[in-house]
Amino acid sequence: MARSYVRQAEERLHHAREALERGNYPYVVRQCQEAVELLLKAALRLVGVEPPKWHDVGPLLKREAARFPDWFRGRVEVLARVSRRLRREREPSMYGDEESGATPDELYGREDAEEALRDAELVRSLVARLLAEHERGAQ
Repeated sequence: MARSYVRQAEERLHHAREALERGNYPYVVRQCQEAVELLLKAALRLVGVEPPKWHDVGPLLKREAARFPDWFRGRVEVLARVSRRLRREREPSMYGDEESGATPDELYGREDAEEALRDAELVRSLVARLLAEHERGAQ
């Protein structure tokens, strides 16, 4: 299951990079949020924690930090912060801001998209390493 989550996250990051090139910045943010959610849920599964059905698993990641290798545990605060920040962008990046009437295109620019993609790539690299270590250990 964790491997599948990572694969699905990588597909979203692929589409996020394409969207960045085309200037579809809100879509980049949304795809990065989904990728981070899947990646962190994969990490939790790798250490035997059933991930919840909500979008921001950062608090659970912090509560379960002791289950992870030291190198990963040292990054849990950063991972939780990325998860929390992108979770807040989930709906506005797709629907805009109903209160102000701002569209997603008005809310997000290139810098927002680049930051989301950088953060998601960091999460991807850490979880990919965790998965690789887990698979080596399972052999």
